Amino acid sequence: MGRENSEFEIRGINHLALVCRDMERTVDFYTNVLGMPLIKTIELPGNMGQHFFFDIGNGDSLAFFWFPNAPAAAPGVSAPAGMPGEGELATAHGSMNHVAFDVPADRFDEYHAKLRAKGIHVTPILNHDDSPRQVSREVHEGTFVRSFYFMDPDGILLEFATWLRVMRPDDVKHRPATAADRDRYLGLVPSGD
Repeated sequence: MGRENSEFEIRGINHLALVCRDMERTVDFYTNVLGMPLIKTIELPGNMGQHFFFDIGNGDSLAFFWFPNAPAAAPGVSAPAGMPGEGELATAHGSMNHVAFDVPADRFDEYHAKLRAKGIHVTPILNHDDSPRQVSREVHEGTFVRSFYFMDPDGILLEFATWLRVMRPDDVKHRPATAADRDRYLGLVPSGD
């Protein structure tokens, strides 16, 4: 937010493709619970399965593959085993951890209540800030995004999030970790080594 790509004119996510166990159940959840219009359906050649697309707004799409020979879900490997505050969030290298949908700030609390009223288990609202806990009970001037999480029928972790301010240069202040940092993060070596 607030800075331009100097290499490519990327305008957002064309589509993110995930894999579901039951396409009919997936269509029901994303259209009837989340209200996303189904905009394209494809039968893959050679009985390979299906590929369906949902409009998620802003010209972007969320797509699902259904493969009749897909392996079973692997929570804790290919997707989180639980939601933030309720289970293990770490997933395998190359996995897709969660999808965060941008929603308007002025409807955020309403959307939390609306999903709960539809019988969807949602986490408490998190007001993300730069404090040591990284969340606060109340929104304050240091809160940069608000969010809450829930899962789709296949255990895909979803998030509704709303930015409260534009990111600034001082928001980028940490050195990216490398594979060599693993032992330090896990406390297997002293942090000074």
